Amino acid sequence: MSDTVLPPAAVESRERPRRWGEGLSLRWRQHAGILGALALFFVLYLFYQVSHPRGLTGQILIQNANEVFALALVSMAQTVPVLMAGLDLSVGAVMTLVGCIASHLIDGSPGEIALGIAACITAGAACGFANGCVVVYGRIQPIIATLATSAIYMGIALILRPTPGGRVHEDLSWAVTSDLREFAATFDLFDDGEASWLQPFAWIPVPLILLALIILLIWVPFIRSVTGRTVYAIGSSESAAYMSGLPINRAKLAAFTLAGLFAGLGGLFLALQTSSGNADIPQAGAYTLNSIAAVVIGGTSLLGGTGSAVGSMIGAMVLRTISFNFRIFDVAPLLQPLFEGLVLLAAVSLGGLKLLRLKNKLEVFR
Repeated sequence: MSDTVLPPAAVESRERPRRWGEGLSLRWRQHAGILGALALFFVLYLFYQVSHPRGLTGQILIQNANEVFALALVSMAQTVPVLMAGLDLSVGAVMTLVGCIASHLIDGSPGEIALGIAACITAGAACGFANGCVVVYGRIQPIIATLATSAIYMGIALILRPTPGGRVHEDLSWAVTSDLREFAATFDLFDDGEASWLQPFAWIPVPLILLALIILLIWVPFIRSVTGRTVYAIGSSESAAYMSGLPINRAKLAAFTLAGLFAGLGGLFLALQTSSGNADIPQAGAYTLNSIAAVVIGGTSLLGGTGSAVGSMIGAMVLRTISFNFRIFDVAPLLQPLFEGLVLLAAVSLGGLKLLRLKNKLEVFR
C-alpha cells in the first residue's frame, strides 16, 4: 500500500499552526523582559494607589509623571550604549549640564525660548557626539571614556551654576508639568473654551504625552534604520557586524549622540520642573546609577544586543514607584538606596541565570 501524498495546500495548513506557535513563543522570549517589568510596575503602582490616603487623583498622577520623566529619559539614554555592550557614565552629568544651560536660556520672548530649547537639545546631542568621538577615534572603552567626560561636563555645569539659581519661563514650566487641559489653557489653544474632543484626554499628564512622542518620533525610527540595527548587531558580536560590512563607527557615533540627546531632554525637563538650574554632583551620580538599574529591570542585557528603550522607561517607572511606596510607609530616606540596590542585584542575578544554564554562551544571542 503506497503512502498517501498530501497536496501542498494541506501540508501548508498543517504547518501553519506550528509556525504560528513557534512565532508566538519567539515573540514572548524577545519581549519577556519588558512584559515582566510592566507587570512589576502595575503591581507596585496598584499597591501604592491602594495604600495612598487620597487614592488616585489627577494631581497625584501628575506629580508621579513629573518625577518619572527625567529618570525615564536618562534611562533611555543609558540603553543605547548598553545595547552595544557598553556603559555611559556621563548621562547624569549631561542631564545636569543641560539643566544649567536651560536656567540661563529658557526665558523671554517666544522666539528666545525656542532658540533656548534648541540650544539645550543641541548641547545634549553635542555632549553625546563628543563621547562617541572619544570612544571611536580614541579607541577607549566607553565606561572609561564617559567617566572622564562626565567630570568635564560637571565642571562646565559648575562654571555656569556655581550655586543653584536661574529661572525659566513660568508659563512653559507650568504647562509641561501639568495635564493636557492646563497645557491647552495656558497657551490659549482654544478660543471658545475646551474643545469637545479634548475632554476624554484632558486628564492625561503632559510628561506622559511627551514620553510617548519621544518614543514614536525618535526611538522607533532609530531602531528601524540601518544604523539602529547595526547598534544591536554590535552588541551581539562586533566582529561579525564588521565582517558583514555594517557601518560600525557611524553606528557608535549615532548611538552616543542619541544618548546625549535623550539625557539633554531629561535635563531640559528637570529645569522646567524645578524652575532653576543646579550643578548637583550627587544628584547627577544618582541618576546615572539609577539609569543602569532601570535598564536592567527593563530587560536590556548588559551583554548587549537585546533590549529596548521602552523597557528602560518602564524600569524607571518601577524604581520611582518603589520610592513612592517608601513615602507612604515613611521609610527612612537613608534606607532607600539599600532597597534600590537590592532590586538591582535581584534583576542582574535573574539575568545572569540565563548564562549559567548555557553550555555555549554564544547561544545567548540566538
